[in-house]
Amino acid sequence: MSAFKTVMRYLMAFFFVAAGLNHFFNPEFYIKIMPPYLPWPVFLQYLAGALEIVLGAMLLIRYFTKIAAWGLIGLLIAVFPANIHMALNPHLYAELAPIAYWIRLPFQFLFIAWAWWFTRNDVEVAEDLNQQ
Repeated sequence: MSAFKTVMRYLMAFFFVAAGLNHFFNPEFYIKIMPPYLPWPVFLQYLAGALEIVLGAMLLIRYFTKIAAWGLIGLLIAVFPANIHMALNPHLYAELAPIAYWIRLPFQFLFIAWAWWFTRNDVEVAEDLNQQ
């Protein structure tokens, strides 16, 4: 794994572990953004936080990097409805300007792409580039 990719893996791991811990330090925020049609909002927000911590930490263990990255992709897809809910209901979230919630949506896809990068090893990427 290249040095740059290793640094980015550590950065992503730090980001997700910190975000996951925040679910436990600031649960009210996450419960508030839970779409009302989802059952068990308290359980789901703690589950999301725990998964962010565990999967973020697993990114740092080379043996588990790929599975952790796929797990983070699944988690990012699973929490996307909360981001959409915030964008569609900015009146419920006065913390930021309404446009901020719309700007946030594309970043979810960047995080998914970032995680997907770790599902592939450098040899696969080099082979793909050589075939083009």
